[in-house]
Amino acid sequence: MNIQQRPFDHPDAVKLNGQVQLEYSALYGDDEGDATPLDATMFDPPNGLYLLAYDTMDRPVATGGWRPQERNADGYSDGDAEIKRMYVIREARGHGLARRILAALEDDARAAGRTRMVLETGDRQPEAIALYTSSGYLPCAKFGHYRTYESSRCFAKPLQES
Repeated sequence: MNIQQRPFDHPDAVKLNGQVQLEYSALYGDDEGDATPLDATMFDPPNGLYLLAYDTMDRPVATGGWRPQERNADGYSDGDAEIKRMYVIREARGHGLARRILAALEDDARAAGRTRMVLETGDRQPEAIALYTSSGYLPCAKFGHYRTYESSRCFAKPLQES
């Protein structure tokens, strides 16, 4: 697998974002998928990053990004880096690709001076929850677009150097 930095609005990113939205819609029974407002510039380095993974046939198979957040009414804290659009297509799951992308995002956010990585997922995504908890993430106070939803699960991990 080959992991590359790409803009959030790159055609391959748009393709995989469409696929993950369909998966969210199927899981949670709605037509919109994840309605969190996102703009491509939120992921522009050095204050954000968006990654795409490609298989040996140069097909996009996974995505993930982080965007900066500061203390606000949506429940974020100063120095937060929020994980967005972590997704691996079904055919590429089970090979540690999401873990590699997550580690790269954490490293980049740390290098950018972010102090905490945060993410929101849902109760119908046990594989995602298992990935995050096995990577050192702990449940935290709810934040973001879905903070009032019962199905929302929020996690955080400090980014200080060990």
